[in-house]
Amino acid sequence: MPLIIVESPTKARTIKTILGNRFEVVSSYGHIRDLPKTELGIDVEHGFKAKYVIPLKARPHVKELRASVKGQTEVLLATDEDREGEAIAYHIAEILRPLKTKNKKLETTFKRIAFHEITPEAITYAIEHPRDVDLSLVDSQKARRALDRLVGYKLSPLLWKKIVRGISAGRVQSVALRIVASREDERSKFIAEEYWTIEAIFAIKNGILITTLEKINDKKLDKLAIKNKDEAEKIKAGLEGSNFLIESVEVKPWKKSPEPPFITSTLQQTAGARLGMGASVTMSIAQKLYETGKITYMRTDAFTMAQSALERAKTFITDTFGKEYSALQQWKTKAALAQEAHEAIRPTDFSFTPEQAKKTLDSRQARLYTIIWQRTLASQMTEARFEKTKVAVVSEPKAGQDAYALQANGSRLLFDGFTKVYPVKLEDVILPEVQKDETPLLKEVKPARHFTQPPPRFSEATLIKTLKELGIGRPSTYAPTVDVIQKRRYVEKDEQKKLKPTQLGFAVNNLLTEHFPDIVDFQFTARMEEQLDEIAEGKGSSLALLKAFYEPFAKRLEEKQKELQKGTFGEEKTDRICPQCSSPVIKKLGRFGPFYSCSNFPKCKWAEQIKQTIGMKCPTCKDGDILERRTKKGKLFYGCSNYPKCNFASWQKPKEKKEPEVKEK
Repeated sequence: MPLIIVESPTKARTIKTILGNRFEVVSSYGHIRDLPKTELGIDVEHGFKAKYVIPLKARPHVKELRASVKGQTEVLLATDEDREGEAIAYHIAEILRPLKTKNKKLETTFKRIAFHEITPEAITYAIEHPRDVDLSLVDSQKARRALDRLVGYKLSPLLWKKIVRGISAGRVQSVALRIVASREDERSKFIAEEYWTIEAIFAIKNGILITTLEKINDKKLDKLAIKNKDEAEKIKAGLEGSNFLIESVEVKPWKKSPEPPFITSTLQQTAGARLGMGASVTMSIAQKLYETGKITYMRTDAFTMAQSALERAKTFITDTFGKEYSALQQWKTKAALAQEAHEAIRPTDFSFTPEQAKKTLDSRQARLYTIIWQRTLASQMTEARFEKTKVAVVSEPKAGQDAYALQANGSRLLFDGFTKVYPVKLEDVILPEVQKDETPLLKEVKPARHFTQPPPRFSEATLIKTLKELGIGRPSTYAPTVDVIQKRRYVEKDEQKKLKPTQLGFAVNNLLTEHFPDIVDFQFTARMEEQLDEIAEGKGSSLALLKAFYEPFAKRLEEKQKELQKGTFGEEKTDRICPQCSSPVIKKLGRFGPFYSCSNFPKCKWAEQIKQTIGMKCPTCKDGDILERRTKKGKLFYGCSNYPKCNFASWQKPKEKKEPEVKEK
């Protein structure tokens, strides 16, 4: 029986269901060969040759695969069609290819098959059109792995020495950390500015017209034009002493176009914004949807869709909603690279609706599938059409008075188009019927005070969007990058689930930015991604890339190891004395936050964790303070300072209950 090897047991089961007893389908359970964990594994002296080993957890799977391959003349490798999948296929073939002997040679041919969706048509076509393993893709993956290993294994020990043991640096993660830390620096330096806006409410024949002040004496007001209450009150008095005229009523058509179907980054962004899913969770759920045949491959940078899918979408839209909703179109991809030349993320079967998904999938899978289904169909539907109305109100000129121009804006939906499937926040703002040259009566002037806001912290979704805009990372790396800076406690989420750097994260970023600027430079990192893409397309050399990176990096690392022998990032002197040896106590950074340590370490090992209070009393005992605490694995929780007398603990940050207001009679 012919043998197919995939990387996932779920994927294997789905393909087996499609092919029945015609093929045996087995799983490698991911990578079965990798660089060793306990050593660099890259021979920098001899052409950056990699040393690959079979990880301990993969050995039972390798044994099973060898048994499956025994006696086979041809094996089909059906791992995912991207660099990572190509590398998995390559390593499977390298390990399972039988050894040649002097007496005989058992030849097993390994062929590569690839598909973007797990459907009978796609699987059948792939089996009928096998190819060789794409060594350019493999070479690119190996180069990326080597770069990441060189940065991690060479730079991390310096971080251990200067900050705290057990932390690490990474090529892309360090850039992501810099982006988050730089935004926090902007926020800390931000100074709020006061400004005012003015709303004027008019009575007209057919109701009330709410307007906003736009101009004074033909000068358009920018956001900060009205700076304080005195200026606002002066303008208010001027408005109240004026008469007004409807200068114009302008009605124009307006259209809103649908968005293109999802690619990896936009799926992660939308799932974060609409469903509250983190990037890693989104990709894990999408992986299951792909492996069970519900959606196409979920790591892609391409907006394009197969012609057959476009035609099926058109038929479904026409039959379900009507011909007037269909607008067949192929979305263009700005840069469709060979290894990302998949389709956009779409359902494999449009007739599998969100209603059916709710009945057959778990809740999270159904929710993610729903937005993929909606977004894909919407991309092939007509624009939403609106009628926009703009009413201009001006003060009648009077000698010695300022001239004011105000405006009211309204909109009305005429045809829902794609919004019938993919809801967007578009509310009708219906203005009362009003005529040019009508004289409205001013009823009220409402000045409102505002303050400029600091730039917002990044969410996982907006950080991924920024990484993509900067050209840093690729579809397969966005989620792991955002995940790793949180797991390593360089970044944590605030109460709004936005990302903020920890003290440890600031220390790591400051050291890297000051002493290894190339590692965290946006353009340098983006150019390296482009070079990896060129290697994947067969246009570049991995050896040249590694050599060009490593030689200056190694030289700088050697210089910094000598330069940074004294002092430690994040250390602070205190006025405390060690209770064990009477040496001065210093404040240091740890993986789980700041702590006190004896300056005589390691001779004296006294240390004390610094208790972080959140500024509220315990809701249980009413006496102790609520502290930030950590489990042995470092997970944050909140507990009472009176523990063990008081056992209050919570994963969620407690909030003080406000006493109800007592209204006087």
